[in-house]
Amino acid sequence: MQKRVQDFIRKHRMIEEGDVVVTALSGGADSVCLLHLLTVLRKELGMELRAVHVHHGIRGEEADRDAAYVQKLCRDLNVPCLVVQKDVPGFAKEQGVSLEEGGRILRYEVLREEAKRYPSGKIAVAHHRDDQAETILHNLFRGSSLKGLGGMSPVRGNILRPLLCVSRKEILEYLEKNGIEYCEDSTNLSEEYTRNKLRHRIIPMAVSEVNQGAVEHIVRAGDMVAQADAYLAKTACLILSQHEICRQGRIGIDSSVLEKQEPVVQNYVVMEMLYRISGSRRDITFCHVEQVLGLLEKETGARTDLPYGLVGRKTYAQLWIEDKKICKVVEETEKNHWPEPVYTLFSYEKHEEIPQNQYTKWFDYDRIMGALSVRSREAGDYITLKDGKRKTVKSFMIDEKIPRQKRDNIPLLTDGSHVLWIVGYRISEYYKVTDKTKQVLQVKMDGGRNCGR
Repeated sequence: MQKRVQDFIRKHRMIEEGDVVVTALSGGADSVCLLHLLTVLRKELGMELRAVHVHHGIRGEEADRDAAYVQKLCRDLNVPCLVVQKDVPGFAKEQGVSLEEGGRILRYEVLREEAKRYPSGKIAVAHHRDDQAETILHNLFRGSSLKGLGGMSPVRGNILRPLLCVSRKEILEYLEKNGIEYCEDSTNLSEEYTRNKLRHRIIPMAVSEVNQGAVEHIVRAGDMVAQADAYLAKTACLILSQHEICRQGRIGIDSSVLEKQEPVVQNYVVMEMLYRISGSRRDITFCHVEQVLGLLEKETGARTDLPYGLVGRKTYAQLWIEDKKICKVVEETEKNHWPEPVYTLFSYEKHEEIPQNQYTKWFDYDRIMGALSVRSREAGDYITLKDGKRKTVKSFMIDEKIPRQKRDNIPLLTDGSHVLWIVGYRISEYYKVTDKTKQVLQVKMDGGRNCGR
């Protein structure tokens, strides 16, 4: 048992010499086994151990008993122990979550705070192979993405799961063989919690009536799904690195780029976009991804509501995910029906050939002083000529013999009143790329399909 866990730790590079590992210690069989194993291995792995016990304020005397037990256990094992009491019922009510979820949130909050106290602090939790099977099934029933069906990772950030390589049965046998006591949590027997229903009814039925190796097969399938998920996630990130359009509170991609991908890759691109704008993967399911992709078949302006106050929206050439507040502002700026510019920033290689496309232009990024905007002409707008002199946009349009009724329909890319580009006509000499340019801002206005009318 010790050898298997040690090999698993090394295989996934969980612990390095000098790490301080903060172990979640409830007093139950799993966490007691984890602490005991890490205590045996701490010298060989070159780590320091700390234990944290969170008193949830739920089970009265039973919870007090658990707290007293973990303190005694830690003294016997010579492991510093922190006991923290939290009002889980009050927190769960305030946040509108279940007791189970409230306890999980507060538990990890305490563990993270303790781990932050050390330069190389990590958190070890006692999830085992049976927990992994429960997680995979739970996520499957909830309608999870492939990431959820892959189960829990052995390492996620600074959170470690050294017992994912062993079963609950092996844990109990290890404790019995070594004469190690542990506490029974009465809530683990209650089927009020979803996971307990899986643990006590569904999985035992699968083992007894379908296949004795059901748990192992579920976990093995989860491993394969996790590998596929990692590959597809990497592919999605590569596509976004080349094609994403970022704004404050918004992220978009050309619809044509998305439509060229295989359906499964489309799912991953949209899921990654949702994550990047929301900052969280929780509460985002395949249904939300389908909602966004469904916009591809709809007319310009179609939208769909999403979690975290987000909205998916289709414009003429792009698909966007954005904050609802930003969305309202953006919709106002799109009343002229101009396509959204695509901005790309990159380092300039001297003497690199500048594109001559009428609707794709390069500008010296470091000369831009303010926030760029695309709008129609306003009084005071000007452009810089080759001799360094300024010319008003009004005079330019008169000299170009642009009909008066069309002048307000021509988009301008502006830096305040200084016009970088009269789209479809010319750019300002002031912003042109020269041999002194360090960074280039490329701006593309929809390839000219919908501009300059």
